[in-house]
Amino acid sequence: MLNHPHSGIALKNGTGLPGLSFGTWHLTNPEEANRILTTAIEAGYRSFDSAQIYNNAAFLGEAIAHCGIPREAFFLTSKIWVTHHSYEDTIEAVKTLLTEFRTSYLDALLIHWPSAHGDALLWQSRNAGTWRAFEDLYEAGVVHAIGVSNFLPHHLVPLLSRARVAPMINQLEIHAGYPQAHAVNFCRRAGIVVQSWGPFGRGQLLDNPVVREIAGRHSATPAQVLIRWCLDQGIPTIPRSHQTLHFKENLNVFQFTLDEEEIRTLSNLPVTGFSGLHPDTVSF
Repeated sequence: MLNHPHSGIALKNGTGLPGLSFGTWHLTNPEEANRILTTAIEAGYRSFDSAQIYNNAAFLGEAIAHCGIPREAFFLTSKIWVTHHSYEDTIEAVKTLLTEFRTSYLDALLIHWPSAHGDALLWQSRNAGTWRAFEDLYEAGVVHAIGVSNFLPHHLVPLLSRARVAPMINQLEIHAGYPQAHAVNFCRRAGIVVQSWGPFGRGQLLDNPVVREIAGRHSATPAQVLIRWCLDQGIPTIPRSHQTLHFKENLNVFQFTLDEEEIRTLSNLPVTGFSGLHPDTVSF
């Protein structure tokens, strides 16, 4: 069970993946990014999820450089975009990210999407080349953990068959309205820690009467209940918010836990809040 903001799940190599990470994909304006990231650090966030396509690594690097807290206290994750799925392009992308983050290493590096379009042998080969770069970066100490994002079991199988270092993390859209039990169970059997993005189901779950009723029992907000649904199942999650009040509330979820019946009730909700971004059909 994850019961502290900085507690985490141990990855295969012993690295701890924090239970709560601050999502940054919406931070594209320099002034807004500086305000939100500075406030998030002051509130207690130490794990931040970014990506090459977000174009905000420099904002995050600046916020950390000026906060007065050592780099080692932070867990920085970035993801390689589909346009850089090759060995050489990945190496160059990571060099750029390190410069922008103002750091000599990343805590976690992920392949953002499997990009499973067209001939299976082609996209599997591109992912394999990207993964070889990840393995070399990991073995050189440039990244401390490597993994994937939005990879379903049929994307993972060919990657696992070629890998000399298996993925340690898989970020998936997981929330009470879209639990993806099959993918979660597959990853657990393979020793891959699943991390949830989109825990609020695009906001649609926040008004769900079942979620609200359970929140009332615990004197909690619906958002806090949805985060706890992840944490109480050992699934680290990445909530995000534009509003300072909300992301402080999102961090304050360690005063209660859900019981097994509440977890089961939430897990059996009808599909709600699915983003529509299925890894086999996304257009990028």
